[in-house]
Amino acid sequence: MGNQASSPKSGAKLQVIGAGLPRTGTASFGEALRILLKGPVYHGGTQVTMGTEIEILSCIKLLSHFPPQNASEKKLIFDIFKQRYVGYVAVTDMPAAGLVEELVKIYPDAIIICTTRSPDSWVKNMESVQNAATMGFLRFILFPIPGMRHFVNYINLLRKQWVYLYGEQEPVTSKSYYNHIAYLKRVVPPERLVFYDIKDGWEPLCKALGKEIPKHIEFPRINDSEAIDRLAKKKVMKGLTRWLMILATLGIPFISYALWKKQS
Repeated sequence: MGNQASSPKSGAKLQVIGAGLPRTGTASFGEALRILLKGPVYHGGTQVTMGTEIEILSCIKLLSHFPPQNASEKKLIFDIFKQRYVGYVAVTDMPAAGLVEELVKIYPDAIIICTTRSPDSWVKNMESVQNAATMGFLRFILFPIPGMRHFVNYINLLRKQWVYLYGEQEPVTSKSYYNHIAYLKRVVPPERLVFYDIKDGWEPLCKALGKEIPKHIEFPRINDSEAIDRLAKKKVMKGLTRWLMILATLGIPFISYALWKKQS
């Protein structure tokens, strides 16, 4: 997850669909793509939590119609993708990673790259983002923040998408990881599908994209876990601060009235 939301660039063409699951290095991968493709990358987790409200609302609308039941719903999903991804050179993270079947049809020239890691380490890493018990707390705390007040609804829809695609609820196991790989092999033509571990650095990624290895630029290493923890703390503190301001504002008339009554 990046430090801030990306902005579209006029004339940019979507060249890469990042199909890796969360916690497979999608933030580092996205930054590497930004460097190689010289354009903005749409990282789903960053855009919905740090972008404008339209980002998360669009994802909610899209996921509300997944899987599409008819041609009208399929067109709606396609239209949302085209609106949100215009001006970006690549897209990574959820919900796109679970909508690759639709994306390969919308962007027939894009290469699909799935970031990978050890299934066991992935399962362990996912444990920290699977606490459904916190959802009620978050719904209340985040309500004063535009965009983030919809976060719990977004997460719940992602969960439904996950169960539909991988047949597993939380806590997830390596079954989800392997089912995702099978899903990609089923819906993506083999000549367009690449599996890539960010531990391997620039060389295999540049080879897949037909790019030269950047000189004097280290491969980006963004710790997804730390970035998510920082963001979570920041949003919770912002929500609490907003609530304090709201309560303080609402409390002023009552305090004034109480003082008036005491003096009268």
